[in-house]
Amino acid sequence: MSGSAGAAAGGGAGGVSVGGRGPVVFVDDDPDLRRATAQTLKLAGFAVQVFDSGAAALATLGPDFAGPVVSDIRMPRMSGLDLFERLRAIDPEIPVILVTGHADVDLAVQAVRDGVYDFIAKPFDAARLAGAVARAAEKRQLVLENRRLRKAAAEIGEDAPLVGETPAIKRLRDTIRQVADAAVDVLVLGETGSGKEVVAALLHRWSGRSGNFVALNCGALPETVLESELFGHEAGAFTGAAKRRIGRIEHASGGTLFLDEIESCPPAIQVKLLRVLETREVEPLGTNEKRRLDLRIVAATKVDLGSPAARADFRADLYYRLNVVTLPIPPLRERKADAPLLFALFARRAAERFGRPVPVITAAIRQHLERHDWPGNVRELMHYADRVTLGLEPAATEPEAASPAEAPDGTLHELVDRYEARLIRDALARHQGDVRATVEALGVPRKTFYDKLKRHGIVRSDFGGTDG
Repeated sequence: MSGSAGAAAGGGAGGVSVGGRGPVVFVDDDPDLRRATAQTLKLAGFAVQVFDSGAAALATLGPDFAGPVVSDIRMPRMSGLDLFERLRAIDPEIPVILVTGHADVDLAVQAVRDGVYDFIAKPFDAARLAGAVARAAEKRQLVLENRRLRKAAAEIGEDAPLVGETPAIKRLRDTIRQVADAAVDVLVLGETGSGKEVVAALLHRWSGRSGNFVALNCGALPETVLESELFGHEAGAFTGAAKRRIGRIEHASGGTLFLDEIESCPPAIQVKLLRVLETREVEPLGTNEKRRLDLRIVAATKVDLGSPAARADFRADLYYRLNVVTLPIPPLRERKADAPLLFALFARRAAERFGRPVPVITAAIRQHLERHDWPGNVRELMHYADRVTLGLEPAATEPEAASPAEAPDGTLHELVDRYEARLIRDALARHQGDVRATVEALGVPRKTFYDKLKRHGIVRSDFGGTDG
């Protein structure tokens, strides 16, 4: 069989996959083994392409290849080790799995130390091969995802509007563009942390209004202070008013006034706001002078003011006056596909801010991004990215449990021993070798702890700290 005609199943090696678990290349000069292995991997859900030589495989492989390469070590002209070196020059992060005979195991072990992803000794069973390829494929997908997200995040400016590519966030951006330059007030509805002020600022930026963007949280100030902040006052208007103050409403004339948590506005202030909305005039405290305004108001709420029960003591007439256009912001749980890009962006900014390296998205981070419901929305995700960048988030480093199809080889006793040893090493590393803290964290007696160190061959001093 010629190498150029060696495709046994699936798509080409450029990374366009028709298999459910992605592409894989298998290289071996034995035609029977090629056929059998192609069938095994195809049944496991991979898009397989087989070649009878390393040179033939290299002709189709590039840095965009989306899967692992499995190769026999012993082949004429170009060995599996030679192929590995050539692939490392193309992209050092393409996972390479070597198939080796019993006599070459030591050679394969050294190759793993040199960067080969894994090796499988002949004869191997189908489950062992499929499991190794699945883990390598997942690693490759993570590498490519990190590259794509880093590139996308680097292209996003500091003032980029509403980052995301899901249909929900695209619709929101389109709607903002449609109403931004219209002379209408807007009500923004969104959960805590969903980006209500970002939407308001975007409305202002795209409106073309030359005045200020002025923001005020109605729930953050007591009523007396809020009234002065909003409407301003003249000198002597009340005790302590030593000089004139321009209120937020007047300061926003010609621009946009953003009132966050409008549902928290006291009833007396609601009456005055309604008057401002109807007349486009403001009357500061301590004067009968009415001042004309060129004003656009964007109000934000985290409750549905259209519902009488949710509206409570919020005035219905003020709600209807504000509700010319309502912009609902989708919560992050309804657009989770945007979470990896948002994480990459926030992690890059956090790394610049803290002077730390940009963290990669591990399998554990990806799983957390996919499974967590993000009740705090984008703000919660931003803080999570900060913690990961600072190395404070355990989920960033904890390995995922292997699925049954991908479980490592060994008896139950051997697997439990390996897992126990890993937990002990992790605990020692986390507590920098401090025995007292490690014993407390693991919840075992000190003698038991030392017995386990001896049984697993773990040297406590390798982790620093003291015996405590």
